[in-house]
Amino acid sequence: MKKTLVLVTLFILPIGIYLFFASGITNFGRLATLTKDVPEIDFAGNAVSLDGKITVLGFLGKDVDSKKGNAFNLNQKIYKRFNEFNDFQFVMVMPKGTEQGVEELKKELEQLADIGKWNFVFGDEDEINGLFMGLKTNLSLDGNLGTPFVFIIDKNRVLRGRDDDEDEGVKYGFDTSSVADLNNKMEDDVKIILAEYRMALKKNTADRPK
Repeated sequence: MKKTLVLVTLFILPIGIYLFFASGITNFGRLATLTKDVPEIDFAGNAVSLDGKITVLGFLGKDVDSKKGNAFNLNQKIYKRFNEFNDFQFVMVMPKGTEQGVEELKKELEQLADIGKWNFVFGDEDEINGLFMGLKTNLSLDGNLGTPFVFIIDKNRVLRGRDDDEDEGVKYGFDTSSVADLNNKMEDDVKIILAEYRMALKKNTADRPK
């Protein structure tokens, strides 16, 4: 009896646990597709593109000082954890005229991390509103063309998120003023989308003719 129990513990139980988690990854390991064909950032020139990148997209608005806390939260909770992954970037869409405020923000962020994958692009009101409306969310920009929410855009310019969130139902974005939202939800969702691409890369590599 003891030998049987030992065998179950050493061999069968680990296999059962593996199968359980493997099943979970298969069924729940993808973020929902919420909006296809998110507009490219045409007003950024060739400097920044959404195509071919996993992007955290944000809109800090005209009052940069009021959004510094949001930027620091995002930097500490998300950027520093994932910035070493290839094809991962942050893009903050800013109104023209905020260039000086952005430079000051970048200097402060540089004291906390290498900000090489933080990108700031500048557009006019129509360009910023057009890009935001192209996300087709249930959120809106404030009077300063800003929002505390950021969005996950995949390499094919698809807005990804949750369609069965326990609190919001459909969750389009993540509230950077809430450390809990970043820790408990956004961190998990960034992990999931990075895992998606890693698994796809491994599959493509394995499928190549030898």
